[in-house]
Amino acid sequence: MESVHPSEGRRPVEILRAYKVEIDPNNVQRTALLKHAGAARFAWNWGLARRKQEYEETGKSSNAITQHRQLNELKKTDFPWMYDVSKAAPQEALRDLDKAYQNFFRRVKKGGETPGFPKFKSRKNGIGSFRTTGAIHVENARIKLPRIGWLRLKEHGYIPIDGIHVLSVTVSESAGHWFVSVQCRQEIEVAQATGEPVGVDLGIKELAVVSDGQRFENPKALRKAQSKLKRFQRELSRRKKGGKNREKTRQKIAKAHQRIANIRRDTLHKATSAIVAKTKPDSKRPSVVVLEDLNVSGMLSNHCLAQAISDVGFAEFRRQLEYKSVWYGSDLMLADQFFPSSRLCRHCGCINSELKLSDREWTCDCGAILDRDLNAALNLKSLAVPSVRRKQAERQTLAESDVRLAVVSQAASLKQEPSLESRGRFQ
Repeated sequence: MESVHPSEGRRPVEILRAYKVEIDPNNVQRTALLKHAGAARFAWNWGLARRKQEYEETGKSSNAITQHRQLNELKKTDFPWMYDVSKAAPQEALRDLDKAYQNFFRRVKKGGETPGFPKFKSRKNGIGSFRTTGAIHVENARIKLPRIGWLRLKEHGYIPIDGIHVLSVTVSESAGHWFVSVQCRQEIEVAQATGEPVGVDLGIKELAVVSDGQRFENPKALRKAQSKLKRFQRELSRRKKGGKNREKTRQKIAKAHQRIANIRRDTLHKATSAIVAKTKPDSKRPSVVVLEDLNVSGMLSNHCLAQAISDVGFAEFRRQLEYKSVWYGSDLMLADQFFPSSRLCRHCGCINSELKLSDREWTCDCGAILDRDLNAALNLKSLAVPSVRRKQAERQTLAESDVRLAVVSQAASLKQEPSLESRGRFQ
């Protein structure tokens, strides 16, 4: 990482960050985790059914706090088994349901996208997850959760112990593996990046091409696993419903999808960190990162490319750049989705309106031979130059004003006190 001089102006920034680690529970702990996940799923379904019933009868529905009080009263008579789990699991599930309702009404009011009304959760679709709060303790190789106890971590030393404030812990299950995600509030020191701005062009053949020459390959995890997934799906269709062999095949499919997700997530994290953080010691972090504001939902309407576009993860790439640019002192700039980054010649400014998606190189009328992706990245970089110059001028103006204030204050401090003789003259 680039070494930063104190004069560059480090500033403390408070961020929210989650650390996700796989855990190694024993049989007793695994049973407790299943109970908590089941309680959270039950609270969600109970709260959703209650809200729909209340709306049909009165035209209104209660919020998460009211429903949690109602559920606590029903525990004594109808659901005594819920005393075996932490009260935070159903409580946080009702809060998630409340947030799902708010998102639904927000999308309805905004329009232009599917509202997505909350749905009931089924055990058939997975064990799910639960969130807990309260007395949470983190050590180098283990973590303590309420009503569950100490759980062993498979990765030691990843979760920081000092300098963080733990807010909550989300426990989830995926393909037979259990994970804890510790959400905490921590303060980091951020120094403004001083390197040249960069433009990033996203694509399918290559995940990203950066204006400074970096190229990141697209692993195409889903495409490479298609033959294995097809074989597993055919095997699943021949299994008897409710049988043990069918459950074994389902586990195979789940592990295959988990591997695909892990490969994609690992590639995106490495690419975004290499662009923003600049881990090489001889390189500076970019002051501005320019990214296209892609209309991913519109791109997915092309059925020939929908699967390949989904396999890349454009939205996740942008999300990671958004928060990592804050961590490393860079500014993220989004270019308009109608900006002709690929069709615009960076030398003469001519636009090639006949450029096809299959054309990876094209020759401009001015004679320049252009690489499609690199040309787009350089055009995106050019958008950040006016912004950088404006910010440099602002910083220079602030520095000059600080110097003037320092000179004035120094001159004021050098003024001498009136002598005794002059004091006596005016007394």
